[in-house]
Amino acid sequence: MFNRIDIQQAAKLIEDDALIVDIRDHNSFAQGHIQGAVRIDNSNIQEFLQQADKSKALVVCCYHGNSSQSAAAMFDQQGFEKSYSMNGGMSEWVLTQSTVTD
Repeated sequence: MFNRIDIQQAAKLIEDDALIVDIRDHNSFAQGHIQGAVRIDNSNIQEFLQQADKSKALVVCCYHGNSSQSAAAMFDQQGFEKSYSMNGGMSEWVLTQSTVTD
């Protein structure tokens, strides 16, 4: 079962070495993303699933925190032990955090 978390909880998990998955489109990701995030789409998801450490916390990020819920549920079904959907998505992250890179 995945959990929905707020920006502060996501920042704490990321600080503690969680995996960060960004499911936004390529252009949005290129314009700015959470430092250390991996952009996942249909072209690279299988490779990610095979290589990722499923025992680590996984924070899923999208635009506003809606699409990340179904993605976090899918990662949970794929065996990730701790999968989280970040409420507010990148639109809220950029307002509250300073760790955005391009």
